[in-house]
Amino acid sequence: MADQKPQIFELNNGTMQVKITNLGCTITSLSLPDKNGNLADVVLGFDSVEPYLNRVAPYFGAIVGRVANRIKDGKFTLNGADYTLPVNRPPNSLHGGNKGFDIVVWEVAEYKKGEKPSITFKYHSRDGEEGYPGDLSVTATYTLTSSMTMRLDMEAVAENKATPVSLAQHTYWNLAGHNSGNILDQSVQIWGSHVTPVDQNIVPTGEIMPVKGTPFDFTTEKKVGASIHEVGLGYDHNYVLDCGEGKEGLKHAAKVKDPSSSRVLDLWTNTPGMQFYTANYVNGIVGKGGAVYGKHSGLCLETQGFPNAINQPNFPSVVIQPGEKYKHTMLFEFSIE
Repeated sequence: MADQKPQIFELNNGTMQVKITNLGCTITSLSLPDKNGNLADVVLGFDSVEPYLNRVAPYFGAIVGRVANRIKDGKFTLNGADYTLPVNRPPNSLHGGNKGFDIVVWEVAEYKKGEKPSITFKYHSRDGEEGYPGDLSVTATYTLTSSMTMRLDMEAVAENKATPVSLAQHTYWNLAGHNSGNILDQSVQIWGSHVTPVDQNIVPTGEIMPVKGTPFDFTTEKKVGASIHEVGLGYDHNYVLDCGEGKEGLKHAAKVKDPSSSRVLDLWTNTPGMQFYTANYVNGIVGKGGAVYGKHSGLCLETQGFPNAINQPNFPSVVIQPGEKYKHTMLFEFSIE
């Protein structure tokens, strides 16, 4: 709706406070207690909506789409038709193009307070928007389901044409606090024993590679900084999530632990992949309260369809048919350990 302006909404259950803007369904702040009960804001971001609007930072906190991650050369073919997308990160199309879902104003469909506060955003992406086929109705609901748990449900329905859809939540997490420096000392475990290796343009080659014996192995808990120097600029790789133990029909994707605060994040999802990204391109961005965010100042756990899946027949399909519903759930379970 044209009359909707970007504004910031709050979800608060007395333990956890989350601020989200209808610009890109962006999480601007998430405050949590540490082992001593001290609150800290654990997401990188800005105090107002202007820097998000002006794209000061690379997708901080936003939902990206219509298709997250890279599409090779900004081209694909579907049902015999060729589609050309904006090449906004040459030579590829990234995170939906020039004006992806992260930079549009969503409509607030529902906003509930109480002990399980929630907010639902919706957006109508029209046929041809950023080069993509067909009208798409999208909703995203954030809910604080318990004192230290947040759930995100993303849904999209293709109205009249088949289209690729793969949304991702692009929050940069720093469990020690957004202004605490780099995340190299935090430990990560990823329930993914394979990655999809990439070419020089960060597009998957199509291969599915075991992580065992490589710097990409996070199958057991490991400090982010332990072997980061062996992977170029840092981690920016899609993990093939294993089908492990389930919770509410979701599989365990990742666990992050900060030694200084004892804060832990367990992430559960239903997607086939997860981009693990260590803020390699963040460089001197001035954020909340004047905090300066440098390289590796946060980490992203972007559950997703595989990058460039639309052009890789051996990857799980990201195409939905008219009338079909895309569903992507993320459960962010925080704790103190």
